[in-house]
Amino acid sequence: MRYFEDFSVGSEVNFGRYEVTAEEIIEFAQKYDPQPFHTDPAAARHSMFGVLCASGWHTCAMSMRMLVDWIRENGSSGEGSPGVEQIRWLRPVVPGDILGMRVKIVGARASGSRPGYGIVTFDQKTVDAAGTPVMTMISTVFFQQSPA
Repeated sequence: MRYFEDFSVGSEVNFGRYEVTAEEIIEFAQKYDPQPFHTDPAAARHSMFGVLCASGWHTCAMSMRMLVDWIRENGSSGEGSPGVEQIRWLRPVVPGDILGMRVKIVGARASGSRPGYGIVTFDQKTVDAAGTPVMTMISTVFFQQSPA
């Protein structure tokens, strides 16, 4: 099990692989963000993007999936998040993109409100196959502290 104390400020990790499909972009957008450049490839060609592209919220969801998979694969004791400080969508995510994550630990402190937990702050970059960031986010996650 990986506990709060196992996270070191300044450490970085690369992980994840998520292949973006047109079908998933459209399905997500029809349910949560039904703007034409997310739901209709023909209409998207006439938008400022010029191509069907994922909702920024879909990019967040794909990034979250990669983060949770990484936490689970590493036996971490992550137990939710009090929130995010910022999200920036830097370029459209389009069908065929292969996304990954670059994460740097930028903060770690004991929780003042939840005894037995620490809060780790991550500088997350969702990147395309070339390593170019498509989204950045600063987020925090609760982790159990190591048993005494």
